[in-house]
Amino acid sequence: MPNIELSIIIVNYNVKDFLFDCLKSIENSVTTFSYETIVIDNNSTDNSIDYLKPIFPDVDFIELPENLGFGKANNIGIDLAKGKYLLLLNPDTVIEPDTLQVMYDYMNQHQEVDIAGCKLLNPDGSFQLPCRRGFPTPWAAFSKLFGLQTLFPKSKLFAQYNQTFRSINETYYIDAVMGAFMFCRTDKIRQVNGFDPEFFMYGEDLDLCYRIQKQGGKVAYVHTTTIVHYKGESTRRSSINEIKHFYGAMAIFVKKHYSHSKIFLMLLQMGIYLRTFVAYLLKFKREYPIIIIDLIIVNLALMIATPVRFESVFGFPGYAYPLVFYIITIVQFLSLFIVGEYFEGQHSIRKVFFGYLITFFILMGLTYFFKEFAFSRGVLLLTIGLGILMSALVRFISSSFPKSKQKSKPKIVIIANFKNLQVISEKTTSNPNIIPAEILGVVTIDNYPNLVDDKFVIGNFDYFIKNIEQFKLDEIVVYGENQSQDKLSALINKSIDVRKPIYFIKDFADYSINKVIHSVSSNQFIKTSHKLLLPRFKFAKRAMDLLYILLSAIFYLPISLIIKNNLFLQNFKRVIKGEYSLIGIFPTENIRNYNSKPGILNLVKFADKNTINETSVKKLNDYYENNYSLALDFDILIKFVFKRR
Repeated sequence: MPNIELSIIIVNYNVKDFLFDCLKSIENSVTTFSYETIVIDNNSTDNSIDYLKPIFPDVDFIELPENLGFGKANNIGIDLAKGKYLLLLNPDTVIEPDTLQVMYDYMNQHQEVDIAGCKLLNPDGSFQLPCRRGFPTPWAAFSKLFGLQTLFPKSKLFAQYNQTFRSINETYYIDAVMGAFMFCRTDKIRQVNGFDPEFFMYGEDLDLCYRIQKQGGKVAYVHTTTIVHYKGESTRRSSINEIKHFYGAMAIFVKKHYSHSKIFLMLLQMGIYLRTFVAYLLKFKREYPIIIIDLIIVNLALMIATPVRFESVFGFPGYAYPLVFYIITIVQFLSLFIVGEYFEGQHSIRKVFFGYLITFFILMGLTYFFKEFAFSRGVLLLTIGLGILMSALVRFISSSFPKSKQKSKPKIVIIANFKNLQVISEKTTSNPNIIPAEILGVVTIDNYPNLVDDKFVIGNFDYFIKNIEQFKLDEIVVYGENQSQDKLSALINKSIDVRKPIYFIKDFADYSINKVIHSVSSNQFIKTSHKLLLPRFKFAKRAMDLLYILLSAIFYLPISLIIKNNLFLQNFKRVIKGEYSLIGIFPTENIRNYNSKPGILNLVKFADKNTINETSVKKLNDYYENNYSLALDFDILIKFVFKRR
């Protein structure tokens, strides 16, 4: 057997179809040297390995018991590699027949280069900017975060990170290439111990290139061969997650390699918070029209109601303006937010009614404390009445338009476990009218051994979540029970984002029943254990945390600094960072299946320390999650304050 010159390492996670195409493209390569292919599977649930092993018998498949992330999994492959060179390759790529040979020849001819990347294209043929980048130095990171790079893409000063001032059709040394395709010298990569495991999703490629250059090696961008990278389709994430992980990795990189730049580190963190906040606002952009209309309505209602008691539209005393408009706007928005009318998908006239009632009682209460603004209860009552009528009318009209255009049967996707696939297939095949909807297909929420017609199964759960808007569906149906808690959380969160109703059914007969329930109570589809996915509850929890931070800073923080109460200071910092909440679940190593954050106060604190064990901790955490309410948080707080059992 000839010596292996190249080891191709691919880390896979739930992209079976993309990996198939990737391995096929490797098979079609034309080379003058021998190579091996190693696939490291990060505990996929789409049956990737069992499906692909028979098709690619020459590929070495390594199955991991858990998802270790990109860097750690690649390091396992690096340790196993036998080749002089390494190709770290993403599974969602397709290489050209000449790619391996071109890169092999380049590395042989340029001994100073330790890592090289080629030209990466999107499926539509456009160039992927991150395939050759500059390091996120404090200035480069600042320029990217605050939009200077976007404003001046051809400027060498401002476009250092994405290097958009350089030609994509030339070969040159570069700071870093993308981890989706890295052609490396094996010995050099091993000298720096491969990827830094501190990075989970992004940034590990930048860090590796940086460390290689610190030891004297070069990194190069080679334009003479191309590959297609399906990044936009196989790894699409919501904007919040992408911002969090990408800029979080940038922060780790800057802290690690530019820790002396304290001011820039502070600006970088500010930029990350700003971008995260903007991304969060954009996430709910569909809500803004109805919110703006409601705010206009409540102010218009006040102006219509005022002349009934006073002489003109602006009949209140001069000192009341514009404050009255500010107050009624803020109170009305918060009231409708509290009842769940905003940011939770479906709108409801019922919630409008209760939201305006809360507005009325809050404003009435304020007039008792601020007598100089107690102009007329009649004006306030008329304002609320008009507001309810106009806001309800807007929702009635807006809900009528889609119904007039909607087909008789809504398009649905069914989410199910593998054990239910055969039942669903048999029932829908034998009786196409068993459910009054057009079934686009079934998405498997767990592992399945490829025994079902692929035309029936339209994809695995992770792919569906990332590409949900492409399916053009009207509703989501979860069939059966015992689905993964964390996956259902992700599904509910996404359904809220895209404003698609989701129904939990045990049988197809439940579908129509759930539609009726949903029509009169728009949030009944949210399971009790998923309340903390709703923005109003997140807001309430964070408001309580901020109050704790404020009171602690006034009364306890100075004392803790003097007596050096490290536990209090540690918890205080965790709550500020949002890692912990004042009240939540007991912190354990595995909290991924909970929507609740770890809490400084939790139910475990009230248990007998001599009898508590892992099982009882889990039961108490489950109880808190499944029975969460603001009242429960209040009970826990009161119990802690008064130390009652």
